[in-house]
Amino acid sequence: MKRLRAPAEAADIDHAGEIIAAAGAHLEARVVGQRQLRESLLLALLTGGHILLESAPGLAKTTAAATLAEAIDGTFSRIQCTPDLMPSDIIGSQVYDARAAAFSTRLGPVHANIVLLDEINRAGAKTQSAMLEAMQEKQVTIGGERFELPRPFLVLATQNPLEHEGTYRLPEAQLDRFMFKEVLDYPSPEEEKEILRRVDAGVFDSPAPQARISRDDVKRLVDCARSVYIDPALTDYLVRLVQVTRHPHGVLHPALAAAIDCGASPRASIAMTAGARALALVRGRAFAIPEDVKAIAHRVLRHRIVLGFEADADGLTTDTVVDALLTTVPTP
Repeated sequence: MKRLRAPAEAADIDHAGEIIAAAGAHLEARVVGQRQLRESLLLALLTGGHILLESAPGLAKTTAAATLAEAIDGTFSRIQCTPDLMPSDIIGSQVYDARAAAFSTRLGPVHANIVLLDEINRAGAKTQSAMLEAMQEKQVTIGGERFELPRPFLVLATQNPLEHEGTYRLPEAQLDRFMFKEVLDYPSPEEEKEILRRVDAGVFDSPAPQARISRDDVKRLVDCARSVYIDPALTDYLVRLVQVTRHPHGVLHPALAAAIDCGASPRASIAMTAGARALALVRGRAFAIPEDVKAIAHRVLRHRIVLGFEADADGLTTDTVVDALLTTVPTP
């Protein structure tokens, strides 16, 4: 029988806080505003999850991903998705060496610590499916041989909601692999002024500051996050939230309940548990509280709830459903 993890101790939480603060400062030095995105990057790093980013162009998605790789002294890879992108362009392929009369394996750009899939919905279904094994199993198969991906391994995929020509809808199976979905908004006037100030000062053109934390530090953070305590009452609460997305009738308003075609999978409960633990650690606690679950509920559920076609006509969104869940389901 597997032994339970020992609860996180105060010294571990304090040390983790120092590492998290260093990584957060590194991100803040390059990414103006986008506080929730920076928080989600840290949470994904602590949990081994992946993030789907939806926003208009120019909102620092690439900068955030590259800066996170710099912060952990890791490798970064950017893949521009296009309709003609092939699976081998991502995971790698076997190349014939005529001089050696043998095949050699050439690894693709997915073999990096932080991978940015830019405009993932422009890649075809076959290429999108090539990422499923990498995201879920942290490995790829080339020519029948398995290759482990580097640790930590984090995928940030972007999609532009403004352009639909030449795009392919992401299947629910792939959406479910993303721990979070973040919807980014434009910066405030003050944040935009700060961006201009940093551009004029050459901040973004100067060499990146030295990495603040190591990949060994990240491993310690991951272990510490897993040892954060979650009370059974909190587990009951988050499971109830997910269950209501599947059986909303009698709990949510009839119009909202009728709008839901499909609820969240058990991966939502797993993601919410891991995310609540990680957020508690980021906030300096050895135990999770209901506010941690509420803080990540939209990020975990918005891409896992499928609404009917009438919901769009009525102006209903998955965020509306999550708002109703948090209001209706009793907090422990």
